[in-house]
Formats: sequence, structure tokens, C-alpha cells
Amino acid sequence: MKKRKILMCLAAAAALTAVLAGCASSVPANTVFSLDDLEGKHIGVQLGTTGDIYASDVEGATVERYNKGADAVLALKQGKIDCVLIDNEPAKVYVQQNSDLRILEDPFELEEYAIALAQGSTELKDQIDGALAELVADGTLAGIVDNYIGENAGRTPYTSPEGITRSGVLTMATNAEFPPYEYFEGDQIVGLDVDMARALCDRLGLTLQIENMNFDSVITAVQTGKADVGIAALTDTEERRLSVDFSMSYTTATQVVIVRNK
Repeated sequence: MKKRKILMCLAAAAALTAVLAGCASSVPANTVFSLDDLEGKHIGVQLGTTGDIYASDVEGATVERYNKGADAVLALKQGKIDCVLIDNEPAKVYVQQNSDLRILEDPFELEEYAIALAQGSTELKDQIDGALAELVADGTLAGIVDNYIGENAGRTPYTSPEGITRSGVLTMATNAEFPPYEYFEGDQIVGLDVDMARALCDRLGLTLQIENMNFDSVITAVQTGKADVGIAALTDTEERRLSVDFSMSYTTATQVVIVRNK
């Protein structure tokens, strides 16, 4: 009887191994080794991002759009798409979490992140630009960036000064699916953009209120007055300036391509 059970277990294990091997072999081999290979490929992007815009300009490419960058990465792992076009910082997070993925060496595009505001909100724009300039001048912004990006990550957390008198609310529209800029830690939204927004509110005497939504809704929320600002790793582009205004840039980012290792 024991021998029969052992044989049954061995057979089940062999069957499972065969299934897993079949699943692994069903993922096609990587065919994207440089930016020149993107033509005609299936490119995954997060809906409404600049990656979405850039991918749409690749000749012959089919653009697959996802609500979350993580969903695009999963599709890549499953072999449903050939690559993912996304910002370098979340790309590094995804690759660290998935040993079967890597980032192409050549960057796709450089871009500037800024804060979106409703068109014509000159007073608020001037206040935010002034506060951002102060954060740059005294090194606060650099410390916030260093706390999330680079070898000093985690060593320079931002802490609000005590005794600030607050006389209003600044509503921030964001999409908490883009580490390290904005993401969930438990039930709290944290990240580089969140700390920067907190620092801005500290300078302006405001209380920060965060509204999480789909990325492609952030600009609309600002445009329609549902939010005062959009802070979601937003690139200042001519197309978006048709709908909103932008603050001064607060960081430079790079669009990169994620592919499978094999």
C-alpha cells in the first residue's frame, strides 16, 4: 500500500513538473535587444502616460494599454507583449522584484516632471513655484529625492517641522501605482511625490489631502476643479498644456524599456 502511495505521489509530481515546464515553454523568447528592435513589436504601457504617447510613435508597433504598470509587467512575463515602456525608477523596482526581467541599456527618452494646475490659476502657480524654489535652494528637495532614488535611499526621510499654522487644504490628485513616486505602504500612500507635496504644504501653511485615481483621470481632475494639483510623476508636455498649466520642473526622469531575460 505504501509503495502504491509513493508511486502515485511521484506520478503527481511528474505531472506538475510537466505542466510547469509547458507553461515556461509557452512564453516566447525575447526579441527586443535594443531600441532598434521596437519596430513592429507589441509594447505594453500604462494608460495615459508619456510612455503611451512615445510607444504610439513607434513604427508598426501595437500598443497594449494597462491601468497599472504592474499589469503591463505581468503581461510581459506571461509573453503577451514583447516589452514595457515606462519610467526608469518604477522599472528598477519591477526588475528587482522579477529576476526574469531586465532593462535595456539605452534610455528611450528624457523628460521633466512637474505639477499640473488648472489653467489660469496664476496665484497658486506662483505660490507653488516659489515654494519649490525654496525647497531646491535649501536642499530639502534633493534630500527627498535621495531618500527614494540612489544609493542613499531610505536615509533622508522628510519630516514636517513642528508649529506650522495651516489655514487651508491642498487637494492632490495622484495614481498610487508608480513606485517610488507614489505607492501604497499598507493603507497609506507614500513616495517621493507625496513627501514633496507635504513639504510644499508645510511652506504654504496648507493641509495635504490626497485623492487616488486612475492615472488617465489625474489631468481631468485638475482641469475640472476636483483637485487643486496633479502630482503623479507627470511629464510637462505640449499636449497636456492644452488642458492644464504646469509648475517649474522638480526632477528629471528617463523612459526605459523592460524586456524578458530570455
